[in-house]
Formats: sequence, structure tokens, C-alpha cells
Amino acid sequence: MGTVRCFEDFKIWQDARLLVNQVYLYTVGVKDYGFNDQVRRAAVSVMNNIAGGYEAGGNVMFKKFLQISRGSCGEVRSMLYLAKDLKYIDEIKVNGLLSDCMVLSKGISKLITYLDSTTSNL
Repeated sequence: MGTVRCFEDFKIWQDARLLVNQVYLYTVGVKDYGFNDQVRRAAVSVMNNIAGGYEAGGNVMFKKFLQISRGSCGEVRSMLYLAKDLKYIDEIKVNGLLSDCMVLSKGISKLITYLDSTTSNL
């Protein structure tokens, strides 16, 4: 693990930030406001729980926040399937976001595994 001085140093946080921006961009024309609110909140939750967990201090708390972040990532994926089914977002864009979510979820899982294996706090 490289040197981490702040949550912004984490690649997973950077990737989550990009995901949020893409979700907002791709849903701007969707008139289903309930859908928009749900998928956007879930995407923001991925990013914010990485940040909040790191700032909470200690690996135990960080791990809990990362688990919530990973769950939110799954929620975004689920909502993206709905977006595809309802033709809210172009299928090619949805497939790209689904792939991004899978990579992000794996990255979060790797950090959780790392935190399980170390006794020093990040």
C-alpha cells in the first residue's frame, strides 16, 4: 500500500468521484425524479463513505464504512440495470458504468482485505 495522507489519495475514492460525475451526467435527461434521486444518492454514498471512513479514524471504523460503500456500489449497479431495462440511459453507457462499478467494488474489497491483514492504522 502506498503512502496515504488523505482520502483523496485513494484510487477507489478517485474512481468513485468519476462514477458520481458520470451518473449525474447520464441521468440529467431522465424525467423519473425518484429514479434519479436514488441512483445519484447511491453513487454519492460510494464516494462519501470512503472519505468518511478514512476520516473516522482507525481500521475498524474504516472497514465498516468501506462495507457500506461497497453495498452502495451494488445498489448503483442494480439501478443501472433498471435504467437499461427502462431505456433511461443508453445501453452502451450503462454497460460502461456497470464495468466501472465492478472494478470499483473489487478495489474496495481489496482495501477491506488489506485492512483485515494489518495491525497498523492507515
